[in-house]
Amino acid sequence: MNASELTYNEQGLIPCIVQDAETGEVLMMAWMNEESVGLTLAQRTTWFFSRSRQELWHKGETSGNTQQLVELRYDCDADCLLARVVPAGPACHTGERTCFYRVLE
Repeated sequence: MNASELTYNEQGLIPCIVQDAETGEVLMMAWMNEESVGLTLAQRTTWFFSRSRQELWHKGETSGNTQQLVELRYDCDADCLLARVVPAGPACHTGERTCFYRVLE
């Protein structure tokens, strides 16, 4: 399968869960489009699509907290991705290691 064969939503996006390849910890969730999937595979570092800015963003470009891609998996329906990565610093823009650091009461 290649990036063009994935199932994107009406906005041309697909959700991507990012997981630490060594620990299995879920680090973040972000959206990808076909271009960011291709860049991620080609450069072996994560690229996403910002819905608020309507543009591509390279994870860690300004913070230095990059994510080296180990593998990019897709689910049984080809409508969700799992990026297994080696992180270089925290995943969350708040400085937390993971975006999932809060518990819903």
